[in-house]
Amino acid sequence: MLYTRSSQLFAEAEKVIPGGVNSPVRAFKAVGGTPIFVKSAKGAYMYDEDGNRLIDYINSWGPMILGHAFEPVVQAVIEKAKLGTSFGMPTELETQIAALAVSMVPNIDKIRFVNSGTEACMSAVRLARGFTKRDKIIKFAGCYHGHSDSFLIQAGSGAITFGTPNSPGVTAGTAKDTLLARYNDLENVAALIEANENQIAAIIVEPVAGNMGCIPPNKGFLEGLCQLCTDNGILLIFDEVMTGFRLAAGGVQELFNINADIVCFGKVIGGGLPVGAFAARAEIMNYLAPLGPVYQAGTLSGNPLAMAAGLAMLQSLDSDRAIFKRLEEKTAYLAEGMEKVLKANNVVFTINRIGSMVSVHFDAAPVVDFQSAAKGDNETFKKFFHGLLQEGIYIAPSAYETWFITDALTYDDLDFTIQAVDKVSKTF
Repeated sequence: MLYTRSSQLFAEAEKVIPGGVNSPVRAFKAVGGTPIFVKSAKGAYMYDEDGNRLIDYINSWGPMILGHAFEPVVQAVIEKAKLGTSFGMPTELETQIAALAVSMVPNIDKIRFVNSGTEACMSAVRLARGFTKRDKIIKFAGCYHGHSDSFLIQAGSGAITFGTPNSPGVTAGTAKDTLLARYNDLENVAALIEANENQIAAIIVEPVAGNMGCIPPNKGFLEGLCQLCTDNGILLIFDEVMTGFRLAAGGVQELFNINADIVCFGKVIGGGLPVGAFAARAEIMNYLAPLGPVYQAGTLSGNPLAMAAGLAMLQSLDSDRAIFKRLEEKTAYLAEGMEKVLKANNVVFTINRIGSMVSVHFDAAPVVDFQSAAKGDNETFKKFFHGLLQEGIYIAPSAYETWFITDALTYDDLDFTIQAVDKVSKTF
């Protein structure tokens, strides 16, 4: 496949946009080459500016669970746009989608909408700090909660040291209140809590990690986090920006029958438009302004186009709960097919999957945290990415991102993908 037009567009973009992109992972720095510029998408396919058709396994990084240009969402946005795109005032739509979300997700009474997953996680942490009257938080290496200062922290010199900023612009003062733990390691979390007794407001975690590839929680990990939080007066925040309304109608809380104190949403909840949200039981949410002292606001939060898209998406998922089983079956079919051909071609690999999330790691050892994910062979991944791209298959241009499966994918698409993986892996 040729990507001449994409290369031209990227050169033009670099002149007026930093790095030519508005989100760094799009720049192909991890894999080399030139980003693909998309012209349109429908169902399971994207069409680029050179006229190539690509089977899509990122699906706008998760929201397109029912496929691109899903008709109920498109029509809802069109009809609402005719009545006005934004008012900065309350609309009935906000209450409708809030009520539906609360009915679908366990253990939440109220929800507030924002404009992104970053906003949702940032606001959830502020709320937790205000509610507990504590300053510190624990996050996990490899879990991504957006680009708020509190989350851009790398490891310190030891298991119970403070983190240090891993981006210029993040102050040491902010970093000292963020403690970094190892995913799937309860002993490490317990040590951090013991070393910072009565100082930790919240533990924030991707209950199924998706930003170091797909990494499910080990058995007992989430339950252990819940117990540690309960025993120490800490609020547990589930970042379900990826997993919410994707792994089950009620997300990971439903899937594992585990209750978090605050839950953050994004991706699917917006139906492809920029939407985030955070939710909790009433006593916590009532700490938010205008009822309580914790301030949070957003001029375009709950705007009618975003709410129309999100409501149409959630209604579709709520009315067809069988979709989650279909997605799991398709993901298993793809993973098992890839495993078979990779083994036949003597490739060293591990495949992780859960529900409609899956990732291929080029290392034989189990991938259970950021340290083990980082051991993967990135040179092999680069060959894998570009090989699949030439076959008309688009996966995330980073070894540290999960694939997202959409219900629009057919078994013919999955078979084609497996055959492409077979062809590409023969070249390693």
